[in-house]
Amino acid sequence: MSVSLFEHLERVFVPTTIEAVWTQHCEKMAEYGFDRLFYGYTRFRTNHSLGNADDGILLSNHPQSYLEHYLGQGLYKHAPMVDWVTENVGACSWRLLADRVKAGPVSDMQERLFALNRRFDVVAGYAISFRDLSIRSKGAIGLCARVGLSQDDVDAIWQRSGREIVLINNLFHLRITSLPYASPVRSLTARQREALEWVGDGKTIQDIAILMGLTTATVEKHLRLARESLAVETTAQAVLKASFQNQIFVDRQ
Repeated sequence: MSVSLFEHLERVFVPTTIEAVWTQHCEKMAEYGFDRLFYGYTRFRTNHSLGNADDGILLSNHPQSYLEHYLGQGLYKHAPMVDWVTENVGACSWRLLADRVKAGPVSDMQERLFALNRRFDVVAGYAISFRDLSIRSKGAIGLCARVGLSQDDVDAIWQRSGREIVLINNLFHLRITSLPYASPVRSLTARQREALEWVGDGKTIQDIAILMGLTTATVEKHLRLARESLAVETTAQAVLKASFQNQIFVDRQ
């Protein structure tokens, strides 16, 4: 059952997991006609890359068979939408992106991407690129219209409800980035999190051993395993990365 905009905005803060917030958001966007979404966020962007995919958040309800090509074969790197959101902030009709493609040469990889999109009816929608405070961060979402809607239909939807849709997506983005996230292979144990938190508080290995009731060798082991889990070289980098991913200094009740 559809709820009012105000009720939906209130509900965004109820779930405490990324999965629950994502499910709620997909249901809301489907009410506007966008039933397939692709959301991405990274805090590790550089001048030449969006960073390791394992360090970011990637959420989608597109069919797995589509994602196997789009992500698995790296076709997303050649998507005009990805290029646009990387360099811009705001909302963009896929019509503009299609016009840009028509105006210039198309690479073999782009041809493969466009063929994939046609096969899965990924042909009409909108892109939203979020404004983040850090130059290393970038978040964006692609809203794909349900099968049967043309870009004219989508642009008409945006004319009526675009401001609401942008507001809902911005709040979704803020909520998602406030929650803990990590790939399963990089999730920290409770002891690793505690040790990193004490390091972040400026404690020495000896201090941490006393506070945790462990030997210094065991503390060093927890920190080493934390570095390995987070794929970093130093403990300072581990504290920073774990903090970015909201894995430490958070209420886990």
